[in-house]
Amino acid sequence: MEYTIKGGSLPAVIIQLEAGESIISQAGGRTWARGDVLTETKSEGGIGKSISRMFTGESPFLSRYTARSTSEIAFSSSFPGTIIERTLGKGESIIAQKTAFLCATEEIELSTHFQKKLGTGLFGGEGFIMQKITGPGLVFLEIDGYCQEYDLKTGERLVCDTGVLAAMDTTCEMDIQRVKGVKNVLFGGEGLFDTVVTGPGKVYLQTMTIPKLAQLIIPYIPTSNS
Repeated sequence: MEYTIKGGSLPAVIIQLEAGESIISQAGGRTWARGDVLTETKSEGGIGKSISRMFTGESPFLSRYTARSTSEIAFSSSFPGTIIERTLGKGESIIAQKTAFLCATEEIELSTHFQKKLGTGLFGGEGFIMQKITGPGLVFLEIDGYCQEYDLKTGERLVCDTGVLAAMDTTCEMDIQRVKGVKNVLFGGEGLFDTVVTGPGKVYLQTMTIPKLAQLIIPYIPTSNS
């Protein structure tokens, strides 16, 4: 299986499939296909895992695309940003925001990850429920805006705005901390809380989130006069 990622800030991953090779995505995730590709929509992993995917805001069903001859299939990002790839070993997992999963090889398993600390889920910006993606296999994630990667050492801390964390290794820990200082809270413009990620492990940050973009656009939307 070979692939290329094209499109700049409006990216798509274009995958070349040989006969018998399959790729999975959220239901209806394919953008285009060329060649003889069989599409099957199933509740992969049984009813339990299908229901758990609903908690992440995703469809309980996955689409499986299988090439019956040499074919091409593409999946595009739903928001201006970056598509990244990650190869996971057997039993290796990453934790990602709910909307990050784009597509993967058929061995990849998707499940629900609940934040252990309620405060982290409520105020961390990433939500109480995230996705757990487990190998073996190759997974593609869509990241909002530009993606910055860091490899944190054991005990190394990374402090970022809420909502900026897109994905992390399961070896990392995520928590929140309250912004110190009344002036910082009232006039700093960065909110009441920061997200804190502690290593070891790889961390993926995103520069633009959908809620942040919405905040920037709202003042320019005309309102009707009553």
